[in-house]
Amino acid sequence: MTPYYYIIAALAAVIVIMILWQWRHQRLLSLRAQLMREALRNHDFSFRLPTDGLLAGERDLQSALNDTGLEVSRLLARNEVESWQKLTRILTHEIMNATTPISCISQAYMSSPAVKGTPLEEGIRAIHDTCASLNVFVDSYRKITQLQKAVITDVSLKPFFGGMSAMYADLRFCCNIEDDVTIRADENMLRQVMANLTKNAVEAGAHRMDIRLRQQDDHTDILVSNDGCPMKPEVAREVFVPFFTTKKSGSGIGLPLSRQMMMAQDGDLSLAERPVPSYSTTFILTLQTYTK
Repeated sequence: MTPYYYIIAALAAVIVIMILWQWRHQRLLSLRAQLMREALRNHDFSFRLPTDGLLAGERDLQSALNDTGLEVSRLLARNEVESWQKLTRILTHEIMNATTPISCISQAYMSSPAVKGTPLEEGIRAIHDTCASLNVFVDSYRKITQLQKAVITDVSLKPFFGGMSAMYADLRFCCNIEDDVTIRADENMLRQVMANLTKNAVEAGAHRMDIRLRQQDDHTDILVSNDGCPMKPEVAREVFVPFFTTKKSGSGIGLPLSRQMMMAQDGDLSLAERPVPSYSTTFILTLQTYTK
């Protein structure tokens, strides 16, 4: 056989390999498109598809799509929070306007000599106490609409979470964070968010909590997991809706308020679709900056 046959055979093999590679690559792109369409159909704008196995231009496009989906998710969450804020502001205003005169009038009647010591006093006192309790109840919901501006500073995570674990002796904390990691955040808000997540974990019967970092291209996720009773799917969908609670004595503002605190730092708080292995629930605290 002449050398030309070897050259032709080699070229044919290269062409076949290129065709097979292109076919496989197109299938990969079609699968990614299908996953994105499914996520959009389910209104899941927080999807992030991997960028490995793509060409340089395709990798940049996928990263841009990932960032767009994340930004849309944040905007929708922020708009939802703002809508609840407006509703809460209106409701608290109307309730306070209704209860304040009732409270004042009942207080005046209880001080009247004509009422003291009569059967009317007990009924008027019940009205006054009910108004007072309602005012306290409404005042707690004002926290959702009166959040202070975030004060961003450097927060060293290892000491921060070490202090948190000291407050809950019954919980075993596993902090998978290096000693020299710091983030830019409002430390007081971050502490309140962690306190609420820890309190919820304890109430869910948790014995262990796990804290770890996941660094992304433009932000950092703090994954907070616990081994308490898993959330039912219908509960997981509503956990950030203000006033939603499954507890008999719960107010339903803990997680919505925590999410607002994270948003005030240009971050977010979300519930992971899949928890960290060996744990039942994982919350994701997203912050925009990361330094080490």
